[in-house]
Amino acid sequence: MSPLTSCFAQYIVTYVELRRNLGLKMHSAMDMLKTFDRYVAKRTHNGPLTQELALGFATDESRCSSDQCARRYQTIRHFADYMMTFEPETERLDPKAVRRPPPGPSPVYICTDEELARLLALAPSLSPRYPLYGVTLHAIVALAACTGLRISEVVSLDNADVELGTGRLLVRRTKFDKDRLVPVHPTVLEVLRDYAVLRDAAFPQIASSAFFLNRVGRRHGTGGLGSAFRNLTWAAGLRTPYSRGPRFHDLRHGFAVRRLVAWYRSGIDVQAMLPVLATYMGHVHYSYTAHYLQATPELLQLAAERRQNQEIP
Repeated sequence: MSPLTSCFAQYIVTYVELRRNLGLKMHSAMDMLKTFDRYVAKRTHNGPLTQELALGFATDESRCSSDQCARRYQTIRHFADYMMTFEPETERLDPKAVRRPPPGPSPVYICTDEELARLLALAPSLSPRYPLYGVTLHAIVALAACTGLRISEVVSLDNADVELGTGRLLVRRTKFDKDRLVPVHPTVLEVLRDYAVLRDAAFPQIASSAFFLNRVGRRHGTGGLGSAFRNLTWAAGLRTPYSRGPRFHDLRHGFAVRRLVAWYRSGIDVQAMLPVLATYMGHVHYSYTAHYLQATPELLQLAAERRQNQEIP
């Protein structure tokens, strides 16, 4: 865990340890609490945790969606409940102060080939002050678009998990606590090799086992990487104040859709191949993969044409 500097630092550490001992992974919550720690420290806040402070943090990032603001607030609300045990001046936060949007499936943004190429072209120059930052983001986006890895799987990759000689990844203890081997396309493998050379030159003394390092030589967090990807989509013109734009997870959807489209166009039995795609993507059952069949108008059209051709006597 990176150093925490706010007046809540020691409580954040013990809170996370307690929750993890109860069996919770706390990956995204830890990222949010780190961001909250920086927010508090930047404002030199030394008083109790208040409703005003929590609301200020939840709505501080102008690019956050309403759902993200609600997640930030609820994370701090649960932490405040813990804080009240040790600091009686902690305010009980209103559970309805920041509401999440109505439940329903999040809209998926499938990048076109041109949009994906634009993201990859812009990534290396995203941060002139920290050149390796952009190079890292370029490699990560290329890998996610090529393999459909989840954001948690990308940040969890260790050096020992990435076989730069054979082009295979060992993805450990994923969403369903299973390991799987993932082959990487030769073009992306070259990107990973080039990144590893630049990373080792930039951080020759770093002892971290992580394959992808952030700008200070530590493992990326899912929150930080998600924010970096949002900044990249802003720079590429794919996100505006009036449009949500792609999320990092949409790269995974895009990978699945491209594979299904390629199979349809090649005349391959897509239904028969769904279990293969499910295994590759780490789904516990191929039915979880089947919903991608309705992801884009192009897929729906191809599926309808295939069905129509099969029905013609």
